[in-house]
Amino acid sequence: MTAFLLYIARSGLYLGLFYAFFLLVMRKTTFFRLNRVLLLAGSYLCLLLPALRLRTVSVAAASGWGTVAGADPAPPALQPGFPWPHVLLALYLAGTVTTLVLYLVSAGKMGRLIRKGETLEKDGCRLVLLEGNIPSFSWGRKVVISREDFEQNPAIFTHELMHVKCRHTLDLLLLLPVQLVFWWNPLVWITREELRLLHEYEADEGVLREGVDAAHYQLLLVRKAAGEQRFILASEFQHAQLKKRIRMMLKSGSSRWLRWFYLALVPVLAGVMFVCNPARAVNVPPTEISEGVETGEGEWVQAPVTLVLFRRMPSFNGGDAREFTRWVNDRLQDFRQGLRNPVEGSVLVQFSVGADGEVRDVQVVSGLRKDLDEAAARAVSASPRWEPAISNEGRPAPVSFSVSVAF
Repeated sequence: MTAFLLYIARSGLYLGLFYAFFLLVMRKTTFFRLNRVLLLAGSYLCLLLPALRLRTVSVAAASGWGTVAGADPAPPALQPGFPWPHVLLALYLAGTVTTLVLYLVSAGKMGRLIRKGETLEKDGCRLVLLEGNIPSFSWGRKVVISREDFEQNPAIFTHELMHVKCRHTLDLLLLLPVQLVFWWNPLVWITREELRLLHEYEADEGVLREGVDAAHYQLLLVRKAAGEQRFILASEFQHAQLKKRIRMMLKSGSSRWLRWFYLALVPVLAGVMFVCNPARAVNVPPTEISEGVETGEGEWVQAPVTLVLFRRMPSFNGGDAREFTRWVNDRLQDFRQGLRNPVEGSVLVQFSVGADGEVRDVQVVSGLRKDLDEAAARAVSASPRWEPAISNEGRPAPVSFSVSVAF
């Protein structure tokens, strides 16, 4: 669950950097189709990049301190805290479902409206004529327009036909999964609006290419600007920001050389991947460190511990050190029979698991009493064979352990 939340956060970071680059470079150009493709491809790339690793990670493990309790080996259960990860995951899924429902409701309303109109085949699209004053829009191969606008303002039909020919509906559907994943990120909704604005730029360019008078067309846009957007999955004539559309129509075409600036996005994303994946494979030679251990008599001794990187740590009866803890605890009952005057305390026993899996070099580092020390050492020495550790080089390797046997 934590990994999933971290993935979402990293993806949001990539999306933020990509959109910042879009605003600084891509948004000001007239490469409408190229910008559409890159905006969609970049959004999906932001979903993929967190799953890629530039450098591998070596698993590090050090010889540690096991704890063996003579009477009750199980530590007291901790009181569970508030399950914030589960709450966050529930909120995230609720937001995803709500976003999907809103899109389905909008699609249902649009479908009911389309079924009310008269459908004709015209210029490679399905023309749906409706009575009354309704805002025109396109969806898939369908152009929905009022009969009055179709007869009196042919430029509106031409505009919507450009949406159909450029397959702008496909863009909105491809962006939908990204919106469902990142519904909480405002940049995704801004990206959707920028994509729709690119659609309007491209449709306006197509209308002017068909020979429609630019001044007449811009005046028509102003007259229709008061219309209200109704469907979030459709391309509507009144949808986009009017001032930007008119300014883009008056703008001269961008130089083709400007496309090379788009390549600047590659080192930016690569740098972010490098920062988000800082771990790398290392081979560290064994290093001896010292750990302070109280002897029980108010003195401290230095217990050497070997710190080594392993590909796999030793396992005992298919488990880890906890399994060995339980086993020693059971065996300890046999060795403590007949002990005189039991006392409370712990005996620190150090041992090693050899490359062959055998337990050897058992010695008491910090004891209580001679008979108790011997009982703890015998319990550890009676250990059956372990599954040995595997070093980074792929060979079995010895590992040292220390356990505290409690009486």
